[in-house]
Amino acid sequence: MAQVIVGLSGGVDSSVAALLLKRAGHEVIGVFMKNWEDDDSEEYCSAREDFLAAAAAADRLGIDLEVVNFTAEYRERVFANFLAEYRAGRTPNPDVLCNSEIKFRAFLEHALRLGAEKIATGHYAQVREFLGQWQLLKAEDGNKDQSYFLYRLNQQQLAKTLFPVGHLYKREVRALAQEAGLPNAARKDSTGICFIGERRFREFLARYLPKTPGEIRDLDSQRVLGRHEGLSYYTLGQRAGLGIGGVRGAQEAPWFVAGKEMVRNILYVVQGHDHPALHSMTLTATDLHWIGEAPRCQWVYGAKTRYRMPDAACSLTALDGERCQIAFAAPQWAVTPGQSVVLYESRVCLGGGIIA
Repeated sequence: MAQVIVGLSGGVDSSVAALLLKRAGHEVIGVFMKNWEDDDSEEYCSAREDFLAAAAAADRLGIDLEVVNFTAEYRERVFANFLAEYRAGRTPNPDVLCNSEIKFRAFLEHALRLGAEKIATGHYAQVREFLGQWQLLKAEDGNKDQSYFLYRLNQQQLAKTLFPVGHLYKREVRALAQEAGLPNAARKDSTGICFIGERRFREFLARYLPKTPGEIRDLDSQRVLGRHEGLSYYTLGQRAGLGIGGVRGAQEAPWFVAGKEMVRNILYVVQGHDHPALHSMTLTATDLHWIGEAPRCQWVYGAKTRYRMPDAACSLTALDGERCQIAFAAPQWAVTPGQSVVLYESRVCLGGGIIA
């Protein structure tokens, strides 16, 4: 059997991944990745709590646990991009870059140097070899599927990766953990980005990007409704935190962010979830990455423009090495620049790009 190094995060999924690999007869070693330490206090970031949970699970499993510090790589490869995108008025998804640059690049390189044959994580996804190519598949549990965040993985990374819980439902994972006496069997799933933690997102961003106040305008009437704190702090489709509740002469309906004018520093809003400005029939994507061969134009695919949304029927209307155009069969709500659009053919994740 192979030597497999498992990324133990402290959560139940990665712990059960290690459990299943050990039961299958593999030589299993755990690695806890430390990716952030700028203000790594228990108030905001749960890194210490996560490490203690990972150590307790490793002890119960009878496997060694190594701590590896990837904070420099994280800052250079993930956080710098995160800030640059927000500075440009876009809304990035750092989890996508964290997977491709840290968990399946820096961690994989570290594991191979230690002599491992494979790495494993607790991600809900599946990988298989098909006709000489490695494919990334959706997880069996559609509610937990994380293939959206993994679309930038390449053939070499997938060839060395195992997703031991990808064929299981979450309830089965927790049952296995309970049965095995894992101390984190009932531990709550982590959400969001570690370096932001429980603090308010706008307060965190203000530490790195200065406030640049400007006008909030009604997109339809161009009337000034209020002031924003900086375009970086808002995202398309955002409803909360606009501070423009009741507007004299306007209908009683919620306001949503509909656009940004970077040059004049104007935030545009519209009323109503179904306003046409919030819906798109097409999008352009850049910074493309395909796991295998590039998809063909005019074929019908499924696409996600955000995590957890159902696949939306679409086709590629144009594709070159750098950009593609995607047309949808039905309008898509709040297609957000900086987020990822990920293409699927049934259960197979083909890849995707960044929404321009």
